[in-house]
This record gives sequence, structure tokens and C-alpha cells, in this order.
Amino acid sequence: MTKKVVLAYSGGLDTSVCIPLIKEEYGYDEVITVAVDVGQPEDDVKQATEKAQKISDKHFTLDVRDEFVKDYIFPLIKANGDYEGYVMGTSIARPLIAKKVVEIAEQEGAVALAHGCTGKGNDQLRFEAVFRMTDMDVIAPMRDMNLTREWEIEYAKKHGIPVGVTTAKPWSVDENIWSRSIEGGKLEDPGFIPPEEIYQWTVSPEAAPEGKTLVIGFENGVPVSLDGEKMGGVELIEKLNEIAGSHGVGRTDMIEDRVLGLKARENYEHPAATVLLTAHRDLEKLVLTRAELKFKKGVDEQWSELAYYGLVDEPLYHDLNAFIDRTQERVTGTVTVKLHKGSVIILARTSPYALYSEDLVSFDSATIDQKDAEGFAKYHGFQARMFRKVVEK
Repeated sequence: MTKKVVLAYSGGLDTSVCIPLIKEEYGYDEVITVAVDVGQPEDDVKQATEKAQKISDKHFTLDVRDEFVKDYIFPLIKANGDYEGYVMGTSIARPLIAKKVVEIAEQEGAVALAHGCTGKGNDQLRFEAVFRMTDMDVIAPMRDMNLTREWEIEYAKKHGIPVGVTTAKPWSVDENIWSRSIEGGKLEDPGFIPPEEIYQWTVSPEAAPEGKTLVIGFENGVPVSLDGEKMGGVELIEKLNEIAGSHGVGRTDMIEDRVLGLKARENYEHPAATVLLTAHRDLEKLVLTRAELKFKKGVDEQWSELAYYGLVDEPLYHDLNAFIDRTQERVTGTVTVKLHKGSVIILARTSPYALYSEDLVSFDSATIDQKDAEGFAKYHGFQARMFRKVVEK
């Protein structure tokens, strides 16, 4: 009986060398590759497909961009998804990719699932949180064999596998419609200043043109329009990536705490994400109560941690989404922002659900009798005054 394994395939160095390694080291007869398009550049998807068709036994390329935006990115926006300052592009995509790999494995009658993640990073956990929901074996050659990038490059050369990575410029790039991550090589030194060449989505803020004003429209917490023009999620994000990136918006260089506890230096680009999350947070402040905002802040933090860990099948994740979705029923309106030299500046916001009265808050309004506040003021700080009297006795 043919032993089949299905490999989550990106077209990069790690997953490419996995194909011969799985046969040589694990004894499987057939390696089936699955490339999942979550918004990578069209050329990258094409190259990954062509490469896989040459070096694997069977290949599938799946376009799930719409599903990724609708079922993963939109919930992230509603939850103001942010892990230690990272907007979570790679992490939020991994569970969807893993689920698609499982679907193909079940379709093809495979007995094992494989990924090209190392034993030091987060992605192994995100893939396997989904993979281990099945009864299939899980194979991780990079982790099992303690492979180094240099060894992989030499191994690929010996097996005739074309790779774009060199020891002189060993950047490891992961890209989807929501973010682009760059790591590896000299970037692993937190004291190393990244060269401008690592960035592709964003221009240097210093080189960005003068400011540009945009109006973002939201319905139920989801972005639906740009400057009054209705757009689907994929189109809107792609357009914003282009516009905001040209203004230097959306760069992050950070020290990140991985799930395993290792600290890592990470570089990200996320122009659309920066604009949409900034605008969404501002609109929430206009329509949610103070109590809702305070409680949701903790919910958003817990949601983000689960999403970062890849635990989207955790019951709490769905419980939190239920609460978040309820709050988003009123997060409808527009936010006007200005993009300027790498910054996103809020200029204005409107909503039919605004918990705001210009009349009540105005200094010139006589609707509220200011004397009514005197009673409140007498009791404000009451216990502190009592404490002072007790201590000073």
C-alpha cells in the first residue's frame, strides 16, 4: 500500500528540501504538496506551483483569499488583533492553511501530515494544533533533524532544488494579504540596523510624499468602503496596502516573545492593517460605552493571544468571538485619517450610533444645569479624604 504524506508547501527553502527528506529519512512513497494562496504575490504563487509540480509527486494550489479575509482577518479587526505590537499576519493565516492541508490529506487518503517549521518558532505549534485534531501522523523534518539554514542550502543544491536564499542574503520572508514578515540572517541580531532592501511594501517614511487623507467606512466592525466607494474585503485591503505603503505606513521592528518563551527580533510590514486597526479602535471609542471598552480591552488581549498561539479551535476563542460580535453591531460609521510620513493620524469620525451629544458636552450649552454636578463632586474622592483624617489623627 502506498504511504502518502501531505506537505504544507510555500515554495521556500524549508518546505522544498522537505520533499526529498521525507522520502529519504521517513520512508514515505508519495509526497503531495499543498500551496495555499492567502494573498502572496501572484508570481510567488506561480513559482511555488511550478516548483512543486517538478519536485513533488502531486500538487494542489488553493486560492482562499476571500475565505482568509472573511473568516480570519475580519474577526481580527473586530478584536483589534495585536500581540505585543504585532498585527498578526503570519499567525492568523497558519490555522487556515493547516485546515486546507488536512482537507487534501483526507481527500487523497494520506496517512501523515508534514510541515517545514523549525523547533524554535511558533508555526510548528500553529500547524500542529490543527494537524493533531486528526489521527494522522505529523512529520517535521526541520525540527526532527535539527537542520540549519546553511545545511539546507547545500542539500538543495545537491538535489537540484532551486532556492532564492543565499548565505549572503538569507532573509526568510512570509507574506500574505495582511502582512509581510522578514527575518533571519543578520536580522537575528537585535543590534543590527535593517537595510532598506528588506522592505518591499513600504517606502522609507523620510522618502514618503506629503500627507494623504482617506475615509474608511465600517459596517458592524468590518471595513466596507474607501473614500465612499464600496469594496470587497480583498480589494479594499490590497488597495490600502498600496496607498498606505507609499506613505511609509506600517513598519514594525520589535522584540517578540514567542510561544516557547524565546525572544526573537522580528520585522514586519502591514500598511493596510495599520490603517484599519487604527480607524477601527477610534470608531469603537465613539460608539461603545466606557464599561464595554474597558471589558473589551481584556477580551481583545485574550483573543489576540489565542490567535497568536494558533488556538482557533479552543472553545474560549469562539466564546470571545461571540462577545466581540455583539459589540460590533454598533461599530458602523466612517473614520477620516491622514497618512503622513509613516504615521496614521485620526482627523474625524461619524456614526449613527455615536454615544455623543454635541449639545450636552458644549461649554455653551444650557441643557445641563452645572449645579447638579455639585452633589457628585462632594462624594468624589470621599474615601481618600476619610483616609487622610484617620491617618492624621
